[in-house]
Amino acid sequence: MSEQVLLWIGYFASATIALSMTMSSIVKFRWVNLIGAATFAIYGFLIGAFPVMLLNGIIVLVDIYYLYRIYSKENLFDTLEIRGDNKYLMKFLDFHQKDINIFFPDFKYNPELNTVSFFVLRNVTVAGLFLAHREGDTLKVGLDYVVPEYRDYKNGKYVYGTLRGTFKEAGFKKIVAEDVSESHGKYLEKLDFKEVSKGIYTKEL
Repeated sequence: MSEQVLLWIGYFASATIALSMTMSSIVKFRWVNLIGAATFAIYGFLIGAFPVMLLNGIIVLVDIYYLYRIYSKENLFDTLEIRGDNKYLMKFLDFHQKDINIFFPDFKYNPELNTVSFFVLRNVTVAGLFLAHREGDTLKVGLDYVVPEYRDYKNGKYVYGTLRGTFKEAGFKKIVAEDVSESHGKYLEKLDFKEVSKGIYTKEL
């Protein structure tokens, strides 16, 4: 293998490891770090740098171990209903405002509008915030925000899957959400929402 090819393999491995360090999501960090470490291990083998190969081989095993734990671990989900003037809610929105605006650019908190409000808890830790309101028999979603560490779709599956019966008991027949950003549209599609018109997604209950 030519030196030029080996050089580019090394560059790719370095860039991937560096990229993984910017990931706020633990799942994404582990996957990207795994790719980078595996590439570095191969690079070390090809150039005969066996300490490099050994170190990165160990990192690969560590990443695989933690990914296994993440995907096999049973999370205890729950909800914590909140009033419109809840002080922790105000602190939460203020702290995550910039990140929320990335996915919901036009979001503005309106306590009179967001009448279905709760935090999503994972193992008693706040993992997300759900704000919505009633329009007849429709639950109109205003905000479905997940903190970076928990963006693995499990929150969404819990809210739109496990809580489906709870919403039906409350008299809702469907959920409506807007595609406020490209990434949010993909998120809704993964959770079985159907686009009924430009930027409008629905899910029957």
